[in-house]
Parts: sequence; C-alpha cells; structure tokens
Amino acid sequence: MVASEAIIHVEDFTAAYDGQVILSGVNFDVHLGETFVIMGGSGCGKSTLLKHMIGLYKPARGKIFIDGADIVGADDQQRKEILRKFGVMYQSGALFGSMTLLDNIRLPLEEFTDLPPEAIRLIALMKLKQVGLVGFDNHMPSELSGGMQKRAAIARAMALDPRILFLDEPSAGLDPITSAELDELIASLSRALKMTFVIVTHELPSIYAIADRVIMLDKKAKGIVATGKPQDLRDHSDNPWVRQFFSRQASQDN
Repeated sequence: MVASEAIIHVEDFTAAYDGQVILSGVNFDVHLGETFVIMGGSGCGKSTLLKHMIGLYKPARGKIFIDGADIVGADDQQRKEILRKFGVMYQSGALFGSMTLLDNIRLPLEEFTDLPPEAIRLIALMKLKQVGLVGFDNHMPSELSGGMQKRAAIARAMALDPRILFLDEPSAGLDPITSAELDELIASLSRALKMTFVIVTHELPSIYAIADRVIMLDKKAKGIVATGKPQDLRDHSDNPWVRQFFSRQASQDN
C-alpha cells in the first residue's frame, strides 16, 4: 500500500433525503493502493456514502474528488472521464440475466472503447481468468452460484482497467467459506494489480481479512466515529461502542 497519495478526497460531505440529514460534515481520504472499508451499523449511511462517491447522487453539501477530479461539479464530458477511472460491483452483482458472462463483461468495453470485437473478447476472457472463472464465458448468470456471480461482477467492474474498484457488500448472502474465498480474491487482486478498493461491508471476518484501514459511521452521530486499522480500533479505541462493535459484544443497555 502507498499511503502518501490520496486518490479519493471527500470534503465536508453532507447527504440528505427529503430534508432529512443522513450524514453531515464527513471528511476523509482514500490512499492510493489501499483497501479501504466503509463500515457501521444498519442505517448509518454506508451505501448512501458509496452511491454519492460514484456519482449516483449529488450531495447536499461538500466535494468528492476522484483522482483529482471533482465528480460533484463535473460537466457531462468531465463526468464521463471520471467514470472511466473506477469500476463498481453492486450488492446484487447486477449482471444482465439475458447475457452470457462474456457478453456482460464485453458491455463496458463496447460502450467506452473503440477496440475491435476480437480485442474486446480477449480482454473479457482475461478478466474472467483473473477472477477464477476460466471456461465459464458462455454460462448465463442463473447457471452460477452466488459466489461465482460476485466474481463475474468484479470481472465486469475491472473491464476498463480502472484505478479504483467500489464494492458494495461483496459478501452479502454468501456462506462463510465462499465469503473467505472472495476475500482472498480481493486481496490477491489488490496485491497483483495495485488497485485501490473501497468496500462497504459490516462483515467483521472480511474486514479483518482485507482492510488496510476503515472508517466507521454511526447513525446517531451522522458521521465518522472511528478511523484506523480494524485490529487497532478493536483493541485500543477510546470509544466503548466502537470496541463493542469490533468485538461483537451485545449491548449492555437495558
């Protein structure tokens, strides 16, 4: 991990829906090459933050810089250039059920590049190989297990060789063994490709396995209550609730 350069910068970020503030005054950087986890309890705004970071929503206030470019204030052309800098894997995988895996991965290449069809096919096959799905190019998503669908979704997110991958709850709905295998895939891709990962999850085994650093959001605080390495927060945080969360201890409140 290279911690000296911020590839994502979030400044004074506030998110609100129908006048209700979800997150307020959030500030953090994501460093080049790190696996950065956004975590917290249910309803704390994890997915809300991620959706703003990838440009699906516009914040009520604040700025979000992706590789030096402000996605909030970008015009259409600038926005298109920013979108090419990252890939996204949504919680459901969001594969097109009527397309083979190969065609799913071909799609962003066909939309955003002028490469010839054979080059696009070879790149798509290479992406499937990188996630351990050699020989599954002509399979439909419905023919795959949940873990394999998540791998295929990661392959599609990597199609354009982005510098950043955003993963929304990658382990959701997976059994512990499949989840651990997906964690190892993420770790191996991080090591091999030097990619920056931003991952939303509350799965503690995954967080301990893959995270270089985390931010922990809290619904009541409407913002970040802890930042650091997960093991350090578990053992040394001065916030009892943070230590309780990382240690999976039941609340002592009556």
